[in-house]
Amino acid sequence: MVNSQIDYRHPTPDTRHPTRDTRHPTPDTLDSTLNASSIPLLYEDNHLLVVVKPSGVPTQADRTGEPDMLTRLKADLKRRHEKPGNVFLGLVHRLDRPVGGVMVFAKTSKAASRLSAQIRARTFEKVYLAQVHGVPEPREGELVDFLLKDQRSNTVRVAAATEPGAKQARLAYRVEKAGGEVSLVRIELHTGRPHQVRVQMAAIGCPLVGDRKYGDASSNSPGEAIALWAYEIRFNHPTRGETVCFTVDPPW
Repeated sequence: MVNSQIDYRHPTPDTRHPTRDTRHPTPDTLDSTLNASSIPLLYEDNHLLVVVKPSGVPTQADRTGEPDMLTRLKADLKRRHEKPGNVFLGLVHRLDRPVGGVMVFAKTSKAASRLSAQIRARTFEKVYLAQVHGVPEPREGELVDFLLKDQRSNTVRVAAATEPGAKQARLAYRVEKAGGEVSLVRIELHTGRPHQVRVQMAAIGCPLVGDRKYGDASSNSPGEAIALWAYEIRFNHPTRGETVCFTVDPPW
């Protein structure tokens, strides 16, 4: 039974320990091997590892062969804890490559199973912050669409509910700040479809700043990072029964 809640917020960078980079790293600040010391560590216990994923880094190995979160974190655990053989680290949720922010990994199979169960039951809460072009109307609401992914082009589009392979996507949003041509929007995901936030916001005429795939390429600078950040995750600790919440402010 959940009887308490513990909140963790990303710490202020500590310049007294230069070997641990507590900034929000980007691909430009990472070395070619994505040294694990470049990945801010928020929390660790026997069952959980919570970190800040840099924007532009894949969550797991892909066909590019570039350094990824899962591989580097496993290597770091092996080194720090002097573990022989293979190291278990469960990937229970993902962030798209261009997206940075808070992620939790499972250090035990028990934690992986229980966190995955929470995700399936939709009790694992995920909140994002995004900068979008324009101002969504109404300024608070829910978006429900059916999305279909094209594996060949790695793109997603809004589809009819009856279209084969289309999956329902739901999110709630609230405009936090609106000024000029850009708005800051808080987004709570109720489903976790590929490119979901980017596609659904673009579908209402408010594409993400920096998103050249689903937005107007002419309105974004080449190489500009997508302004989407995994701001907060909240779930029940897999063994202690308390609710834990991890929050990381975006770098913009």
